[in-house]
Amino acid sequence: MKKILITGVAGFVGSNLCKKLLSERYQVIGLDNLSQGSLRNMEPFKNNPSFEFVEGDVRDEALVTRLVERADVVAHLAAFKIPRYGNAMDTLKINTRGTRNIFNAGSRYRRKIVFTSTSDVYGKNPDLPFSEESDLLLGETSIKRWSYAVSKLYDEHLAYAHLEERQTPIAIIRYFGGYGPNQNLTWWGGPQSVFIEKAIKNEPLTIHGDGNQRRSFTYVDDMVNGTFLVIDKDGSAGEIWNIGNDREITIKALGKMIWNLVRPDTEPKMELISYKSFSGHYEDVMRRIPDLAKSKQRLGFNPVVPLEQGLPITIQWQKQFYPETML
Repeated sequence: MKKILITGVAGFVGSNLCKKLLSERYQVIGLDNLSQGSLRNMEPFKNNPSFEFVEGDVRDEALVTRLVERADVVAHLAAFKIPRYGNAMDTLKINTRGTRNIFNAGSRYRRKIVFTSTSDVYGKNPDLPFSEESDLLLGETSIKRWSYAVSKLYDEHLAYAHLEERQTPIAIIRYFGGYGPNQNLTWWGGPQSVFIEKAIKNEPLTIHGDGNQRRSFTYVDDMVNGTFLVIDKDGSAGEIWNIGNDREITIKALGKMIWNLVRPDTEPKMELISYKSFSGHYEDVMRRIPDLAKSKQRLGFNPVVPLEQGLPITIQWQKQFYPETML
């Protein structure tokens, strides 16, 4: 029975991946410092003899080394995201130091590592859809939103350096717009998290910019299935894999869809928020959509859950955190 270390196990993708791996009869060691993840996400597994939770930080080199030695495979999900309302220093430190520790330990013990990067590395490239070979075009250094993409891009280059110099089997996943149960309830979790809360509270949806940005959103079961394929499939290491959904929708249309699911037959309330209100001269990307040909052909990956099916499940899950009188 394989033993897998999941960093960021108490987070959104980590907790759902843990559920999947345990159902497939893997043993799981879960590491999380609970800065963004939640112990409630661990409740379904806490009495499972095949699951062990370790509270700790990926920046703790000694701890990471001990845990990697005990595992057969590492799924490295722990990260800080775009500092939309936070600071760039945490994003840069956690994403680079933590990944360095994972890669060094993986190289030392010859463990397969599945490293989760982000579609944000494609940046402002106007040539869509994005394939794994697409150019990466980021904004200027003074705009702190790019610190997330830069940190993940550094990690990707570090992965290939380990592959070249130490033959460490590292696979890279670039996720596109995940949502679903256990998602973070703030902007950290994405616009859908905030839109659901606002709709439940009958408050205006806060739309950044003009709302015409186009995104693709991936239900968490599809994200997990794609991640599992990369973990389980021989030959996935040394490659980059897009895992997402290739259906586009504007942020404004997403907001209307969520509002109508929460409050049918009512007019959506929306408030446009200027990017000038953000610190650090925030810059957005107008379109982001994956080319999934490689993942479909070589992994057998295929997203199957549309927004019309995934959003109601997500809304029902999120309703538990708000008083019933709000609806």
